[in-house]
Amino acid sequence: MHTLLSVSFAQLAVGLVAVLGVAGIVATLLPLLRHTAWWIRVFDFPRLQIVGIMSLVLPVALVLGFWNRGWDSRGVVIALAAAIVYQLVRILPYTPFVRKQVGDSTAAGHRGHVSLLMMNVLQYNKRADLAMKVIQEADPDIILAVETDTWWLDQLRPLQHTHHYFCHEPLDNTYGLLFFSRLPLHDCRIKYLLDDDVPSIHTQVELPGGSRMRLYGLHPKPPAPQEAKTSTKRDAELLMVGKEIDRNDEPTVVFGDMNDVAWSHTSELFRRVSGLMDPRVGRGLLPTFHAEHRLMRWPLDHVFVSPHFKVDDMQRLPYVGSDHFPIYIKLSYEPHDKHIQEANVEEADAEDHAEALEKIKDGFEEETEDEREEANHPAPHKKLIT
Repeated sequence: MHTLLSVSFAQLAVGLVAVLGVAGIVATLLPLLRHTAWWIRVFDFPRLQIVGIMSLVLPVALVLGFWNRGWDSRGVVIALAAAIVYQLVRILPYTPFVRKQVGDSTAAGHRGHVSLLMMNVLQYNKRADLAMKVIQEADPDIILAVETDTWWLDQLRPLQHTHHYFCHEPLDNTYGLLFFSRLPLHDCRIKYLLDDDVPSIHTQVELPGGSRMRLYGLHPKPPAPQEAKTSTKRDAELLMVGKEIDRNDEPTVVFGDMNDVAWSHTSELFRRVSGLMDPRVGRGLLPTFHAEHRLMRWPLDHVFVSPHFKVDDMQRLPYVGSDHFPIYIKLSYEPHDKHIQEANVEEADAEDHAEALEKIKDGFEEETEDEREEANHPAPHKKLIT
């Protein structure tokens, strides 16, 4: 009986390792497809978790003798090792083990410095006291709060006493946004780039010293069955902004809850097309989601900057009752070093620009299809623009 139990347990262990190994390999391969279906794109997110599981499975497979069980099992071991290496290569830039893409600030004093705070509050979260406490302690010049409805506007309205410039679009569909600035704003606009219920901020901010930077605040829909069946419009919105930035040569910052991870193909394509840089590269992941599940976290909230800026400080802020942690960055406007930083910019080629235009076209085509569907089955929560 003892022998039979031992054999059964060994067979069970071999089967479990085989299933987990193959699942990890498939989860690694699926994101290589350029298909935008949510069930494919969702595997862009948990690279850390996937590589963690595979790193546990691989030594167990070797201990269980997979290497000696024939070419099928040996192929699983080889594929596992290759998948682990590939995942680590994709994650490596967002660790302190590589050179920083955006340099550290070398400017003394506060002149030319601007601090930004991005916070997804989770619309149904009622811990506004925690949110206000974190904001007041960080004391940023610019605040973007997303998933904000009129209740959240009432809770955060006291910020207007210190941040006299603001531009709000509270909505009850989890895509509202509130924007506060203590620095003067010029031509601040709320735009609906694709979805008629997903706004974004487009403005110029007057920096200390009189220079201006262009700033975009974004929060596109994630590829998830309850939100969007594909990542098409999320990708298109980000790349529309990227193409607009590509046509200008001015200090620029894009920030928000992008509902995408830094290492995804779309995020990297956006960086190449826009000419912006990611301050996370060389500094660390700073995973902002999910705030309540330590083992299921990845970076969803981002700041991208032009070579005019360096970083004085960047950190993930404390828990505010939301499923996201806020993210804070203090930038230093140092245009005299722009030519040095441009060496770190990832260049887009003709194929990148063609792909970006194709993705934007797909986004508008999907929007047209959605409009026809909405006309036949109107959703009561959607805010229509007239």
